Amino acid sequence: MEPDAALKIIARGTEEIITLEDLRRKLASGRPLRIKLGVDPTRPDLHLGHAVVLRKMRQFQELGHKVILLIGDFTGMIGDPSGRSKTRPPLTLEETRANARSYVAQARKILLQDDEVFELRYNSEWLSRLSFEEVIRIAAQMTVAQMLEREDFKKRYTEGVPIGIHEFLYPLAQGYDSVALEADVEMGGTDQKFNLLVGRDLQKFYGQEPQVLVLMPLLVGLDGVEKMSKSLDNYVGVSEEPAVMFKKLMRVPDEVLPDYFRLLTDLEPAEVEEVVGKGGMVGAHRVLARILTAAYAREVIPAWLDRAFYERLGYRLEEAGRDRQPRQPELAELAGVVAQAEARYDEVARGGVPDDVPTVEIDPAELKDGRIWVARLFTLAGLTRSNGEARRLIQNRGLRIDGEVVTDPNLEVSLERPLILKRGKDRFARVRLRG
Repeated sequence: MEPDAALKIIARGTEEIITLEDLRRKLASGRPLRIKLGVDPTRPDLHLGHAVVLRKMRQFQELGHKVILLIGDFTGMIGDPSGRSKTRPPLTLEETRANARSYVAQARKILLQDDEVFELRYNSEWLSRLSFEEVIRIAAQMTVAQMLEREDFKKRYTEGVPIGIHEFLYPLAQGYDSVALEADVEMGGTDQKFNLLVGRDLQKFYGQEPQVLVLMPLLVGLDGVEKMSKSLDNYVGVSEEPAVMFKKLMRVPDEVLPDYFRLLTDLEPAEVEEVVGKGGMVGAHRVLARILTAAYAREVIPAWLDRAFYERLGYRLEEAGRDRQPRQPELAELAGVVAQAEARYDEVARGGVPDDVPTVEIDPAELKDGRIWVARLFTLAGLTRSNGEARRLIQNRGLRIDGEVVTDPNLEVSLERPLILKRGKDRFARVRLRG
């Protein structure tokens, strides 16, 4: 592929490339580039926010370049301070490696695994062997003033929040990773810009050609405010069950829906406008949910989540997603998975109860005179985190029992028969007395 055509593919959806001319020159060299993505597996699960960067890595693979998934098992013991308002609790080497196994398994849904285009590395390979003398040489390449240019460090320093010396070592360690791997390109979110720039500086110090930085936007979560994060419970996991993924994608706030199309699919902006024009925001949500539910229900997602992929599933963009038979018989099963997930969503939206509601058995010891406090019941059922949260939801008419809104926070409930509990629009549990 011509360098300019490859550059157009890579540049799409990026926030910033440092520098675009350097990337054009590297692509024009004709040799396979080494594309680095460093991850600290502080949590074992991947969500669509991670997929934004991983999909861009996949595009490099499709163009014939090698991606290096670098597991920061050693730097995970420091903890990335990026965006942190306080020192992050360090993990043990064993914890980072356990999380890494899950991380890598899920990343395989997006990244190709052929040796020609994929390499898995752990930075303990070289960081654990660095002498203290070499650490001093590396540390000498940065000043305290430069470190305090980082917004998170600057804010903490100004507010008198402690900054550990080991946190200053994090960007240096991440930068040295680029030296060890001789990276041509490093990927990351916009919050990683400082760390990635350090990699360029250290490569120059060690006599290497500086890496190009490809910075991707941070995907806003389902709350429409914060970046997608499992800790904020505003995420869509890449390994979610199809029905769960479809339901969550239908909850994407309207104002950030264009970003989801831009960062997670390959539909053209004009096509997205066409979808909204034909089916409104609800229709656009359905198109997004269908594409991504189908893609992540596969063992490996398709290279391009575009109009062609959508129409092969049996839908038409110009008809606001009206059903059609899959154009390829081998996609019939996948189309059926999507249709089933959508049907379940519609059933719940109409007030129905899904067939696969989880059943929770209540210990008879929780009952007093054959009854249980309603707030305690919802908490035991796993629909609320505490009795206090249950009380607040009752006051806001957010909880139901067998379809009836619970209005009395002091209600005592009998469990003579199984009951269907519901929180909000789509969270259910069936409760019954144990034994």
